[in-house]
Amino acid sequence: MAKELKMPELNSVVIVGNLTKDPVFRQTTKGTPVVNFTIASNRRFRDSKRQWKEDVCFVGVVAWNKLAESCRGRLKKSSAVLVEGELQSRNLKTADGRTRTIVEIKARRIQFLDRRSASSGDNEGQSQQSSGQQSDALNKYLSNEGPKI
Repeated sequence: MAKELKMPELNSVVIVGNLTKDPVFRQTTKGTPVVNFTIASNRRFRDSKRQWKEDVCFVGVVAWNKLAESCRGRLKKSSAVLVEGELQSRNLKTADGRTRTIVEIKARRIQFLDRRSASSGDNEGQSQQSSGQQSDALNKYLSNEGPKI
């Protein structure tokens, strides 16, 4: 009998980007915290004429429970994040009765790449990092030295 080959089950995403607008925090009817936001991830490349071009990928993210709570007060429009998670799809009914399928990242871990101000822990107290500081935070994350949520 021939041995059946199975495709490995792998659904893993790691992406870095900036929030396109303020996140939406809510609770389910059972009180479970959830946050939704969209990030823009940029990719620079050279076209066939050797000119630099930029491509932007917009990706929705959802985080649940303690991970969602940890985002409150830390994320706002333009915040830089590294998101690790898995792709998930869900169906929505539109106002005209059509069904839409949405693919988004269900976050397992979110690394905040913006530095918090020492004077305040709220959204207004966050300062945007330079790209060098963001790279340092990303390098720490990738080397498993940085804080993980």
